[in-house]
Amino acid sequence: MGKKIKDPGIGNSSAEHVGRLINDNGAFNVVHKNRPRRFSEAYNYLINISWWQFFVLAFISYIIANVFFALLYLAIGIEEITAASGDIYQDFLNAFFFSSQTFTTLGYGAMSPSDMASGIVSSIEAFIGLMFFAFTTGLLYGRFSKPKAAIRFTKHLVLNQLKEHNALMFRIENDRRSTMIQPKVTVTLTLSRKNKKGEYVNDFYNLELERDNINYLPTTWTIVHEIDDKSPLFKFSENDILKQQGELIVMVSYYDESFNQEVHQMCSYLLKDVKLNYRFVKTYYYNEKGEMVLDHKLFNAIESSKS
Repeated sequence: MGKKIKDPGIGNSSAEHVGRLINDNGAFNVVHKNRPRRFSEAYNYLINISWWQFFVLAFISYIIANVFFALLYLAIGIEEITAASGDIYQDFLNAFFFSSQTFTTLGYGAMSPSDMASGIVSSIEAFIGLMFFAFTTGLLYGRFSKPKAAIRFTKHLVLNQLKEHNALMFRIENDRRSTMIQPKVTVTLTLSRKNKKGEYVNDFYNLELERDNINYLPTTWTIVHEIDDKSPLFKFSENDILKQQGELIVMVSYYDESFNQEVHQMCSYLLKDVKLNYRFVKTYYYNEKGEMVLDHKLFNAIESSKS
């Protein structure tokens, strides 16, 4: 029987219909309520959103800023920038284009401020534009340089016969061409159960693995937990394992030569989703030149072990 460990940081409380603890993106599944918002968190938010969200947000911010200053120029008088056309829509476009040139410090010279009020506003806008692009450039650098693991986890967690006992297995691979140096894996099992008081609580176990670290990973690595008498799942039959309200929390750490530092990535598997009596299809072979060929299309492929 596996030995329970202390709460690793998730919390002992559970619920009858508890959801998964780790989302597909590797982040903890926590809904924050009444959390105060701080401007200092803006950088962290902008660094972590997706690329398309980042560029859409930057473009919208750029448009809003130029619309705001264009309205200011209209309020001051478009005559201070260029001759009035008599059409409010055309005048707004002229003010917007002038604002864009000022904001980007481009300045074609066709329009320019001719009075004190427009000069002050355009000077302030030019300063804000410089700050905006400096901030955006810093965010772009931060997004590119941020250390980020690129590990692929198989979609399936399989249970199959291994030697004398059954074993839970999943596999990982590097999603980049660089080599993962000294990767190591930890797997924590959380089992939700009902105690004598009728409350739902979590029990935690560190699962022993066939190997929890290797020197390098150029291809794939199958992570194996043998369900022997030391395993917390040993008391359950194959079908009973699938009925458990449990989750395997996986964390992989390795040294990334691209960022010259250690990176981490998390994933999880639910016991109810285990593929019973399946095994992974071999992903690599050797060609006529003696080169190892890794077929990434076969990474998630599984086959029945009873066929």
